[in-house]
Amino acid sequence: MEIPVYLFTGFLEAGKTRFIQDTLAEQALAPEGSILLLVCEEGIEEYDPSAFCAPNVYCELIENEHDLTPAHLTALQKKHNAVLVMIEYNGMWKLNSLYDNLPDAWFIFQELFLCDARTIELYNKNMRSLVVDKLTSCELVAFNRMEADTDRMPLHKLVRGVSRSAKIIYDMTDGTIEYDTIEDPLPFDINAEIIRIEDRDYAYWYRDLAEEPEKYAKKKVRFKGVVLKDHTIPRGSFICGRHVMTCCADDIQYSGIACKWKDSENLHSYDWVTVTGQLVIERHKVYDGPGPVLKVSTLVPAEPPEKQLATFD
Repeated sequence: MEIPVYLFTGFLEAGKTRFIQDTLAEQALAPEGSILLLVCEEGIEEYDPSAFCAPNVYCELIENEHDLTPAHLTALQKKHNAVLVMIEYNGMWKLNSLYDNLPDAWFIFQELFLCDARTIELYNKNMRSLVVDKLTSCELVAFNRMEADTDRMPLHKLVRGVSRSAKIIYDMTDGTIEYDTIEDPLPFDINAEIIRIEDRDYAYWYRDLAEEPEKYAKKKVRFKGVVLKDHTIPRGSFICGRHVMTCCADDIQYSGIACKWKDSENLHSYDWVTVTGQLVIERHKVYDGPGPVLKVSTLVPAEPPEKQLATFD
């Protein structure tokens, strides 16, 4: 039997406990079975089981990160015969500690990142890597304790610097909920005859391509990148991309796409080139499945950009 997991992330006093408490007070999420609530962080607020909509919620505390093992999590689920799991995650633990240890039958059904609108920018300044860790995979970001006169743009940019797909809501201090309506125009014209990606925009383009590759299918694009070749890449192909930094030096990685070009044998790794071609979505050896492939029509040698590391600045 598959076990759906509702995952609530955020830092201490972000409002996770209240959000989960309110959810369980309003909805009977598992009317025909038990709910296992795993609490990985104890804050000022405590759960009040008497306020839950149903009496089938069982709370277990996980105090240490090393207790996140498949065996331990499975044992807790079986102990209460739970058909659904809710997790209040510790904001100081990386999410891979959980992802890498989920029991085989468990799957993340929904992931929410809860923030205190008054303090999240300070967390982002001092613990950027942990903020990025929580934003990368969440489906919804909820900013709690929002005053009517709070400037929303910095909060919006904080999210969009990592995720273009996460929905954003504001939980106002007057008890109302407001949805983020700030538009995010891309820094390039996706409807141009040739989509020209400036050096400063490569990180934004690559992320958008990774999230919505289908909208680039059959589009012509031009960008500057550094060549990567090795024995695993088939003849007639190479990879072109940039090193991208999302938040800090620890997460720098080469982010490129497969390219097909008849003269690729003349290229060498670390060559800087400007490529123009048509993007298609198809299977290629460099991907596990279908992915974006650039059918190169024009390739010219290029000078490295002034700022070789692509960022979201």
